[in-house]
Amino acid sequence: MSRSKSRIPILVGLTFIGAGGYYLYAAGGDPKLAQKKIEHDATSASAKVKGELPGSGKEAQKQGEELSKRAGAAIDSTVHDVRTKVNEADAKLSAKAHEADSKFQQLKADGSKQFDQARKDTARELQETADKFDKTVEKKATEAKSGISSWFGFGK
Repeated sequence: MSRSKSRIPILVGLTFIGAGGYYLYAAGGDPKLAQKKIEHDATSASAKVKGELPGSGKEAQKQGEELSKRAGAAIDSTVHDVRTKVNEADAKLSAKAHEADSKFQQLKADGSKQFDQARKDTARELQETADKFDKTVEKKATEAKSGISSWFGFGK
């Protein structure tokens, strides 16, 4: 009977022992120096693998530049839209201010005309009242004069 066992754990273990022996031999038997060489090689291998991954290095830089251009264009478009809307609002506000000023000037002119007309009407009425008063005074003076004259026999 044969047992079916996996040989992978044994092969992995032998690989680690062989790698450890290589680094210890290359370090001249100094375990601290061997550990530093292992760390250095692991860092180098990691950087090499990361450099070969898609989306890293120049490719990532190109993608970043492209995203930056798109974001810049979107910001520029938004700024342009805001400026356009502000200019439109400013134009509308200026038109409304001009319209209000025109209405004010018209009302001012109308008010001035009405004031002048009221002044003229009042002056005419005052003159008419003064004339009427003068006529009344003259009439009463004439009546009084004739009444006094009649006492002395000069009148009617």
